[in-house]
Amino acid sequence: MNKLLNVVDVTYAQTGASVNTDALGMREMQQRVFAQRDAQHLLVKAPPASGKSRALMFVALDKLYNQGRQKVIVAVPERSIGASFSATSLTKFGFFADWEVKPEHNLCDPGSSQGKVGAFIDFLNGPGAVLICTHATLRFAFEKLAPEAFDGTVLAIDEFHHVSADVEANRLGALLREVMNGSDAHIVAMTGSYFRGDSVPVLSAEDEARFTPVTFNYYDQLNGYEHLKSLGIGHHFYQGRYTDAIGEVFDLGKKTIIHIPNVNSGESTKDKIEEVGFIIDSIGHVESTDPETGIISIRRADNGAIVRVADLVDDTDQKKRADTLHYLSTFASKDRDGVDVILALGMAKEGFDWPFAEHALTVGYRASLTEVIQIIGRVTRDSPGKAHAQFTNLIAEPDASQGEVKVSVNNMLKAITASLLMEQVLAQNFTFKTKRTGDDDGPKAPGVIKIKGFKEPSSDRVKQIVETDLNDLKATILQDDTFARAAAGSVDPETTNKVLIPKIIRERYPDLDESQVEEVRQQVVVDSVIKNGEVREVGDKRFIKMAEKFVNIDDININLIDSVNPFQRAFEVMSKSVTPSVLRIISDAITATRVEFTDEEAFALFPKIQVWAKVNGRKPNVRSEDPTEKRYAEALLYLQKRKQQHLADQRAAQMADEA
Repeated sequence: MNKLLNVVDVTYAQTGASVNTDALGMREMQQRVFAQRDAQHLLVKAPPASGKSRALMFVALDKLYNQGRQKVIVAVPERSIGASFSATSLTKFGFFADWEVKPEHNLCDPGSSQGKVGAFIDFLNGPGAVLICTHATLRFAFEKLAPEAFDGTVLAIDEFHHVSADVEANRLGALLREVMNGSDAHIVAMTGSYFRGDSVPVLSAEDEARFTPVTFNYYDQLNGYEHLKSLGIGHHFYQGRYTDAIGEVFDLGKKTIIHIPNVNSGESTKDKIEEVGFIIDSIGHVESTDPETGIISIRRADNGAIVRVADLVDDTDQKKRADTLHYLSTFASKDRDGVDVILALGMAKEGFDWPFAEHALTVGYRASLTEVIQIIGRVTRDSPGKAHAQFTNLIAEPDASQGEVKVSVNNMLKAITASLLMEQVLAQNFTFKTKRTGDDDGPKAPGVIKIKGFKEPSSDRVKQIVETDLNDLKATILQDDTFARAAAGSVDPETTNKVLIPKIIRERYPDLDESQVEEVRQQVVVDSVIKNGEVREVGDKRFIKMAEKFVNIDDININLIDSVNPFQRAFEVMSKSVTPSVLRIISDAITATRVEFTDEEAFALFPKIQVWAKVNGRKPNVRSEDPTEKRYAEALLYLQKRKQQHLADQRAAQMADEA
């Protein structure tokens, strides 16, 4: 068993900027959103706890009072999240109006979503100004109403990543598009996740281009906190059952949320109630269970202290779980001593507010980056007494004696590359410029890195992607199965950077021409390499580690950066955190699932193969133990086979013509 390995360890300046308010009572993020209040379609991407719900209140009230809108509809994915948009006094902090919601217009109370459609329609036809409902209620209402029924409204959709462009997977996305095209509705879309495109995009590229984006990144948020100083993201690999390993990373001294694995996953024992029981037994002896809140009091086996545990996994008694959720959202969210550990399966993720949470311990690989970022967001809220937050992913090591080795290896790769992506999200942003002759003179602007041969954005569209969508694009790249293996070194860096990444960019942004694709590609690769690279300062010079050597940042060029796998640390991290025998299993699995060639990839390698053959005086050997030589030989064989196939096709066509 290996100790917890933190892939990410970041420390922040605690400037207080992101939590301080201005004369109108707005935080930094809310000021940015309010500055774009006149936009008809507004997309707000900001981390949990940055104040998106109140930002919506400010914008919506301005639209009601100053922009001629008559009604505001706020849709949330779950009833419990509706409380974030309840009546709020804003005038006492300097704003010109208060956010008021009448009880009959809060449709997030108990009852079926479909049964509330009548109240929704009554609201549209009545004098009320603000309504809160679930996504499901909005969807059922959409199906009963024509798009023009939403004329004069502001439609705010919280946790926007729930909406999908896939009509079959999520009707809300298609219905929203109908309202955008068939009414004058103003839309405010909000998401706490940068990673909306887990499997299908939220909106098509054409529809998303109609939105004015406002991005407030994690670095802005965390660097501006008062209390939280550092954040760690790490992995703990285990063999056997997770219930035997969880004690090695479960720190009872930390306020902890444990997400047990889905019953359909390989990590699950298939008995979620028994798993909860095991975790409870590992803490100590159950003293009592509060009949009103469901909170379990457990006396620790090691020191006798009482640990208060909330069980959100057991759903056999719905009233008991509802009572526990109510307790967590009211008392425990305000009192640090209200609860110590929360056990959950599908709950306690997005919109769940427990500011004292310090450690998110998640069992099993999560295929959705959206889910990972939401879970991390549970512990990144600023709170007195909380200096460090930790996300730990407990992941099963692959076992050669069992099936699904390929799946297990892919899960490990994706979990670690996702952490490396998070490292970039959490890091300071840089501005990249083209380095020209004479640029060495004069003082250097902070946060600006100049690179020889770098292509700066030439259009507003590319600038928008770079400024607001870069992390989301990286998430799409990382979740591509081909790229996951490439990140572990089964494809050479230049093919990864110049073939695989542009292919994904073209698919995601079909409106870009080839020069724009190249500009976006360079931004992705440069940003990734620089943020994943180790930077050291020596005197007045900065050096960055790339491809196992340190290079003066003033001397870097685009060709040097393209020679580096932007996520090369994934395999390095894994090699340090598993045993040599497990590492061999991983290497063999990667080799066995080597990326198949396409014409584009093979042609891109051919100039390098020619140089290699000239330097070595022979063709590359497919039986070589050197992975680069072997890859070159495989590409050459592929090209020879394609040439033979092309000649055969030509002969067949000629014979057909002669016949």
